[in-house]
Amino acid sequence: AHPTRLALLEILAGEGSATATRCAELSGQSVASCSFHLRTLARFGFIEAVPGEGRQKPWRLASLRQQVAIDAGAGAGGDASKPAGDAFDEFFLRHEFARIRAWLQRRGEESEAWRRASLMSGAPAWLTPEELAEISAEVDALIERHFVRRLRDDGRRTHGGGKAGDGTAGHGTAGHGTDGRQPVRLFIASSVGLFTPLED
Repeated sequence: AHPTRLALLEILAGEGSATATRCAELSGQSVASCSFHLRTLARFGFIEAVPGEGRQKPWRLASLRQQVAIDAGAGAGGDASKPAGDAFDEFFLRHEFARIRAWLQRRGEESEAWRRASLMSGAPAWLTPEELAEISAEVDALIERHFVRRLRDDGRRTHGGGKAGDGTAGHGTAGHGTDGRQPVRLFIASSVGLFTPLED
């Protein structure tokens, strides 16, 4: 669970595709470090090289969705990969929670429309595995329709607002594009058998 690798995944999600040099510019890491971590991500199937781009090798996400696989067999003895998997899960959660906390700290800077549109919610229910699987599939379909497909259709957008190459990049304010859009991250997870509030 390396922070540079998660940062690179986010850069590729925002840029559409990027070389190690571009990733270094955006992440503050060296080109050599970015190149190493990009190759590692490619080896594990998270990203892939963009074909036919010449000597400067751009990379892109193999999938526009970042998802942690919950292994039904996790916890069984003898699984040497479990500690590494647990470490990644923990890092992924800390990363998402840090992003949510950052939004809560700066939401007062946003307009009332953005504050009203944002969501933080939770609800308990007694479900069978089949019912939970059905809900998960519906949520997956929603993410595909409103996030993955839209990001794929919109193409590359810069953090300064606007789409790169169309003359509007960098002309938004506070991260807003000239069309009123800005990056939105949706994080959804379910926990099983945990109705009782947990101590921090």
